[in-house]
Amino acid sequence: DDIFSSIFCENSGKLINVHLFALAAKYYSLSNLGVCTPLEDVLEALKGDSEGATGIKPDEFMNNKKSHEVQVMSELVDGIANYCGIKQVIDIGSGKGYLSSFLSMQYNLKVYGIDSSSSNTNGAHERNRKLKKHWRAYQSRGKENLKSQSLEKANDKPVESEINCKTINEELLNNANSLQNQGQAIIQDVLPSCGFTEMATLETNTEAEADLVTGTQSHETKLSEEVLAILNVLPADAVEDFSSSHNCVELCEEEKIRRKITSLQTKARKSSESNLYFPLTSCITAETELNDIITDLEDCMMVGLHTCGDLAANTLRIFTAKAEIKAVCSVGCCYHLLSEQFENQEECHDQVWGFPMCQYLKDKGWCCGRNARMSACLALERVAVGQMLPTESLFYRAVLQVIIEEIYGVAKSDRHVGKTFSKSSSFIDYVRRSLKKLELDDSKLPDSCIMDYYEKYKHRMIELEAFNMLKIVLAPCIEVLILLDRLCYLKEQENIAWSGLVKLFDPVKSPRCYAVIALKN
Repeated sequence: DDIFSSIFCENSGKLINVHLFALAAKYYSLSNLGVCTPLEDVLEALKGDSEGATGIKPDEFMNNKKSHEVQVMSELVDGIANYCGIKQVIDIGSGKGYLSSFLSMQYNLKVYGIDSSSSNTNGAHERNRKLKKHWRAYQSRGKENLKSQSLEKANDKPVESEINCKTINEELLNNANSLQNQGQAIIQDVLPSCGFTEMATLETNTEAEADLVTGTQSHETKLSEEVLAILNVLPADAVEDFSSSHNCVELCEEEKIRRKITSLQTKARKSSESNLYFPLTSCITAETELNDIITDLEDCMMVGLHTCGDLAANTLRIFTAKAEIKAVCSVGCCYHLLSEQFENQEECHDQVWGFPMCQYLKDKGWCCGRNARMSACLALERVAVGQMLPTESLFYRAVLQVIIEEIYGVAKSDRHVGKTFSKSSSFIDYVRRSLKKLELDDSKLPDSCIMDYYEKYKHRMIELEAFNMLKIVLAPCIEVLILLDRLCYLKEQENIAWSGLVKLFDPVKSPRCYAVIALKN
């Protein structure tokens, strides 16, 4: 209380100490409160005995911001899925499917991407189709890197100089004979699902050959691993020499059978992989029954990368209500679109609100208000590194509002100006474009009148900039309130084993960088 009395004037309530205001705002930011769990700690706790993926990066398929978000979040989601022993993921507000497609292709997870926009869903379908064309070639490059690394390691291993080639050949023959016998059983299992009737008609698949040579796929069969294990003990040149030896003739038939089996397995895998990501169109609310959307709903986890407004809150509510959902990882955004229970005096007992969620703030009747929620969307870290606010466009918008109130008597409109500033050549052009969007007659407003308004308020542009800088400083405090409300809601639930806030992203690249994570008992 003593600190705040020094920041604001007791009588007028005006801000009198900007420095203390900034320090107080920093004190109440998430980074300073110590309530977040470090991402490294979460990943370490989830890791167990599982090995990471092959290190494929999504930077060739999306912009730098999205690539950063998808790569970090997908690693965490995969870790949670492995920890919980689940293979199904539901991506809420999936948009064009950036996260969904990467989770399915990189981590072999079955992902349902749900978005309310059919155009987004259609775009996700098309993007996924194009992505698959390039994915395998891109994946192969990652495997080639692993292959070269494993060969280097193999060459570094001490190998006995007197290796008896005949002994190794006999071991290979024994493995190949075992492979043939077990291969018949595998073929019987694979053939019906692939639609093949005669083994003689099968041809060697080049992709299967690539899989055989690299030997880096995590789901490679035990049989292939036994053969490759023997080859790996040889130096690189010994492998080449051995392949041209006389004993290889005896292995040709066995090799053909082995390759045919690998080909069948690859085709079967491709068949199942082609449908690992399902974009769906549906509007998600707190009352949504996922079984009506996903017919084969099983134990799964929910994720959301920048779920807009109430969707972030509803994601958490669905998570707590559905027994099948074992975990959630949600990064919200667009706080200004949150519905607030206590913002308006009208009471709607049946409505589910975006804020507050926890009983603690509900009991206090807490309300942020639209202006505060708008401020929470601002990016302090970006401003701190020199990416300043677009002061001129904000000034244009402010003067425009004065014009439409004084000239047209319009205080509020359901229509939006949108990104008119970037398309305008001058303030006059901006005003006229905006009036057309608002369906107001601009013919009654001469250019001279428009410029009079501009000149009248031009000297106050620096005030506008200062005001918005204060809003930016305060932004993290308001975001804290919204995020802690969601975390507190999870802490109030009885079926949650662990919940926390985790900073996932670089806030300069992605300002909405905090994830709400929870795992059920």
